[in-house]
Amino acid sequence: MNVERRSLLKGMALGSLAGMTLSGSGLAVAKAMAGQSLPEQPILALVNAQTAESAFLLGIGASPLARQVEVQRTDAGLEFLLGLEQRLRSGRPQRVIGLLDDASAALVLDLARSAGARVQWLGQHGIEVEGSRHRLLGAASASGCALNLGRQLNACGAGFELSAQHIHDQHAPLHLSAPARRSDVAGQWAATLGFTLATLGRLDATQVPLTSHQRASLTGHFVSFSIEA
Repeated sequence: MNVERRSLLKGMALGSLAGMTLSGSGLAVAKAMAGQSLPEQPILALVNAQTAESAFLLGIGASPLARQVEVQRTDAGLEFLLGLEQRLRSGRPQRVIGLLDDASAALVLDLARSAGARVQWLGQHGIEVEGSRHRLLGAASASGCALNLGRQLNACGAGFELSAQHIHDQHAPLHLSAPARRSDVAGQWAATLGFTLATLGRLDATQVPLTSHQRASLTGHFVSFSIEA
């Protein structure tokens, strides 16, 4: 792991997990957030060739903000990078969300920092045959995202381990886990993640459609983010 990646993922260490736990206070927060009105602002969703074929976009499409979302594939070309930098520096209120490989996410986050944009959510996702592992770091405004992801994965029977912590919060991180009970919902984490990032955790993601055999399942390591410009 290089210095760049260590910097991006600082503070997102995954501890040992023992069973699925959902605190009452966390559930209360998620319920309260569901009643809030959603912001009317453009959203740019960044994907690469692999994640564009996954359930990530299915989850975004299921959200009530789907009509506000523009989808764009990333690349390392100068045209893409300059276009994204210009968009981030435009002064127009907007959000940029995405699910990318490590290298592409590093480029996007570097541009966001140099443009003075605020990172609201940062996640590292490791997808293996036996289940998924998620290390999440988010601002208070995105606090419902990790809880939604854990609740949905537990409900659908996907095996997972999840660790989440608020930015600048020194308290112990939230830990959730559950063993796999079904083998045909491996892509559910990506669908739920797309929904919760699109809505920034303001809505419960339990209505996200199950992704069994609908989209290609991801394997490997990915980084998710939500950036407010």
